[in-house]
Amino acid sequence: MAISTPSTTSGPVAKRSLRWRVVDIVVAAVLAVAVGVVFKLWDFAYEPIGAGLGLVLPGTQALVGGVWLLAGPLVAIVVRKPGAALFGEVVAASVEALLGTQWGWGTLVSGVVQGIGAEVVFALFLYSVWRFPVVLLAGAATGVALGLNDALRYYAGSTASFQVVYVICAVISGTVIAGAGSWLLVRALARTGVLSSFAAGREQFRRTRPAAA
Repeated sequence: MAISTPSTTSGPVAKRSLRWRVVDIVVAAVLAVAVGVVFKLWDFAYEPIGAGLGLVLPGTQALVGGVWLLAGPLVAIVVRKPGAALFGEVVAASVEALLGTQWGWGTLVSGVVQGIGAEVVFALFLYSVWRFPVVLLAGAATGVALGLNDALRYYAGSTASFQVVYVICAVISGTVIAGAGSWLLVRALARTGVLSSFAAGREQFRRTRPAAA
């Protein structure tokens, strides 16, 4: 049974189905696969950058971990359906693992945990509020998930001060890179017209229409 919630866009109130369409699945998969390739490329850049930050202050390497959190918020903002953030992170993590990574298939565990982090925030707003502050909050939640997951799985023997710094930096990175970054990416995609079948694309059209008139 489809679930409907009031639309938050301007104009007459309309009911919006939260059931996934075929186009939702296809676009979500395409976006997640593309981000998964980015994840793999970032594996190479993270090592020297993260090592440099860690030398300055141990734990601050998490400041650049937000790149691995992009898929969840990005797919969720576009699709706007339950499970979109989790779908995005898991598919992207799977692509990264298939392409080869030093963390192996453990990336899937990270993808699930991080996807759930974003999913919880969007669920709290009943998948009906997609404003910038909510997306930032979702990004921060993925950062919490990243920080805690890594602290427990990869840095379990580290000092408490390292883990605190690591989690705080992960939250900052998630907020800025995954939250604000995904928001800007979606707006850039919407301007090209490729998201015309989605609310994100229609909202962009309404924003730019007065200027074009």
